[in-house]
Amino acid sequence: MTKFPYLRQDFLASIVVFLVAVPLCIGVAVASGVPAELGLITGIVGGLVTGFMRGSSLQVSGPAAGMTVLVFEAVSEFGVAALGVIVLMAGLLQLAMGFLGIGRWFRAISVSVVEGMLCGIGLVIIAGQIYAAAGLKAPETGIGKIAGLPGAFTDALGSTEALTSLAIGAGTIAVIVLWKKLPKAVQSVPGALAAVVLATLATLAFSLPVATVEVEGLLGVIQPPGTDALSQLAGPAIWGTIIAFALIASAESLFSAAAVDRLHDGPRTQYNKEMIAQGAGNTVCGLLGALPMTAVIVRSSANVNAGAKTKASRVLHGVWLLLFAAAMPWALALIPLPALAGILVHAGWKLIPFRQVVALWRAHKGEALILVVTAVSIVAVNMFEGVLIGLALSVVKTAWEASHVKLEVIDKGAGPIQAYLSGNATFLRLPKILDNLESLPQDRPVELDLSGLHHLDHACRTALENWAERHSATGTEPVKVTEPELESEQSKESEKVTVA
Repeated sequence: MTKFPYLRQDFLASIVVFLVAVPLCIGVAVASGVPAELGLITGIVGGLVTGFMRGSSLQVSGPAAGMTVLVFEAVSEFGVAALGVIVLMAGLLQLAMGFLGIGRWFRAISVSVVEGMLCGIGLVIIAGQIYAAAGLKAPETGIGKIAGLPGAFTDALGSTEALTSLAIGAGTIAVIVLWKKLPKAVQSVPGALAAVVLATLATLAFSLPVATVEVEGLLGVIQPPGTDALSQLAGPAIWGTIIAFALIASAESLFSAAAVDRLHDGPRTQYNKEMIAQGAGNTVCGLLGALPMTAVIVRSSANVNAGAKTKASRVLHGVWLLLFAAAMPWALALIPLPALAGILVHAGWKLIPFRQVVALWRAHKGEALILVVTAVSIVAVNMFEGVLIGLALSVVKTAWEASHVKLEVIDKGAGPIQAYLSGNATFLRLPKILDNLESLPQDRPVELDLSGLHHLDHACRTALENWAERHSATGTEPVKVTEPELESEQSKESEKVTVA
């Protein structure tokens, strides 16, 4: 026992994580438009492959609700057969980023963009799974899903089967929400698992007319990338999806790692090694034709809260998933689809950062705007382009805030007009600078003092030089320009280096 001092704690934690993971693995797979067993395979790989590797010792990986929208879009566009190729290449890309030391740079991504991404994903998941709960086919686009909800409810009201299916889904959500109000001893069974079991028992007891999970068998769904799927790599279309898989899965995993680090006092996450672990897991998932994996905060927090001390708990949870998938595949066929839809609606709701939006709006309205625009873009366009729009807005906002510049004009009525520029002169502030300078009288000499500038970019320098030439061309004295002190210091340093 001295070799494994925490075996008992890790064993008990692995059981809890396994019970949390089962309904989520199956639900994410079904919502992604692939066989339920593929979700279990990804969970198994998350435990037995990624779980063994270094990085974040208590973080648990598997199929995540946050990737559901992206996977569904990829399967719709390229087919299930191409999923393995996409996940494989995304895994290799993650491995490359990990070995090149890029993992830690994901910590520089704006939190507003990440929260906006999760919010947009949550909205699309909720809208899409409401259709699934009613047994109806969902529109393909995010806007279509939301706009079509009133019509879907109208259709459901006219169908006994649809109403029954909706009732199962609503009941599942109610059980998950109310489960947290029960005694602690009861809560040792995860709410999502209890909700699925109760929905399954109700469906069987009353012979309810609702759809259940289709079972193909664990070995039957494994589909290694074939020649046809690999040939799609020759086209540019699939590479955008591959990059999206790699970047979004990495961002979600590393942000989850930062959150998990705040939950325990054990070893901190080694971000590049965690990136390598995620890449290795996704590479194996790709070779098996399974879903992509990310670190999942729900499973990870359950692992920490259950008392896990080492990575043994997440490895063991992978063992339990493998035994369940191999020994009890018949249990999957009993699970009602609207119950899984209810689990995903609840998961989607938890992805929407209501409190963060309110707090951001009070303290940083610009950041709140980026969050909302990112979320709306994901719903209106797609996940990858929505995230790119959010990142672009974040960069522009940062550049705008960093380019504070002040122009002070002193005109004593006689002699030259003195203009002082201070701060950071970038192209973003150029229109304002030029408007003020061009409003100066053309028949007066001007002294332009740039010594207060911390930064002067090429666009501003060129524009100021052109303005000075135009102003001097009217017959007045040439504009006298005092160069920025920063540049003169740099030139002195370069002179020292040259002399040396």
